[in-house]
Amino acid sequence: MFPTRSRLADGREIIYFDDRRGRVPVPDPRDLPAVEPRCESRRDPLTGEWVTITAHRNTRTFLPPADQCPLCPGGPASEIPDPGYEVVSFENRFPSFSARTPGFARPEGSASRGVLDAVDGQELFPRMPGTGRCEVVCFTDDHDATLARLPLSRVRLVIEAWAERTSALSAMPEVEQVFVFENRGVEIGVTLHHPHGQIYGYPFVTPRTARMLERASAHRDATGGELFGDVLAAERAAGSRIVRAGEHWTVFVPAAARWPVEAHVMPHRHVPDLAGLTEDERDELAVLYRDLLRRCDALYGGPLPYVAGWHQAPVGEGRDLLRLHLQLFSIRRAPDKIKYLAGSESGMGAWINDVPPERVAERLRAAG
Repeated sequence: MFPTRSRLADGREIIYFDDRRGRVPVPDPRDLPAVEPRCESRRDPLTGEWVTITAHRNTRTFLPPADQCPLCPGGPASEIPDPGYEVVSFENRFPSFSARTPGFARPEGSASRGVLDAVDGQELFPRMPGTGRCEVVCFTDDHDATLARLPLSRVRLVIEAWAERTSALSAMPEVEQVFVFENRGVEIGVTLHHPHGQIYGYPFVTPRTARMLERASAHRDATGGELFGDVLAAERAAGSRIVRAGEHWTVFVPAAARWPVEAHVMPHRHVPDLAGLTEDERDELAVLYRDLLRRCDALYGGPLPYVAGWHQAPVGEGRDLLRLHLQLFSIRRAPDKIKYLAGSESGMGAWINDVPPERVAERLRAAG
């Protein structure tokens, strides 16, 4: 993999990832104003969770026609000046988190790490700048392609780009956790159809990760075991929810799946993030991940709307507790039915799944 770095007209970084050397980036011809994001994180006193408020994102691009797609190369509306590319990552024009966010004045005597201010001056409502980093990762310059239908060499290059960006964002002083993910399908809420994903560098540890770290720590204290390794061993021993297994990875539907379609992809050894994978693990991941995406699309005879996200250990804590793994899920519960998050899920966080995980695993195996 050969990365080539450049800058867009407003100063944002863009990085091309190629299988060969020699790219000379085309200058961005646009006349763009400087990026001035306003990202602010406020902590909910009832849960301790951070909520990020980004008023500037309300004006972001929303489902433009194909000839105005900002991810197609070289067009008048394009974020990517070059006439073609393999894989490219660039700073989001409408970020949820950005190091360019202006800071607040730290209250006198405040010792809270990262907390720089309080809403209305009330100590119950601490807030801090939503510093961090958000990037868009384009998998191909083909507007009508999907990650599932790209050649293995391209999927492998995407994995290399994910790993490189995970390493780079993890080194930023304002980033506490890196999340690599893809949203696909209008039912999920995508705003661009072009095949792409995103990377978030959060300035805090996310709620789901914090909860997993708590569970992993309690499991180690109680049993001496590694929670994710023990879960994987139990799933492999049961066998009923295994979709496919390789030398380095296993694809399975979790026993307590929340979503109508859900699958996890987990490595056979403990590794905290994508950057820690070996060459052999990356090679096999390209095969198994593309295979899983194709199985998902075969479930209902067409593209499945999904979210696929890589759970990685935070930068500074729990790296011996949280094992890297992919969680893919879909809200589609039947060919013509969507699983909407209703009162129990949205209001109380108590999940109810209409589809038994064993049945989903069986159907995914049959769809291979």
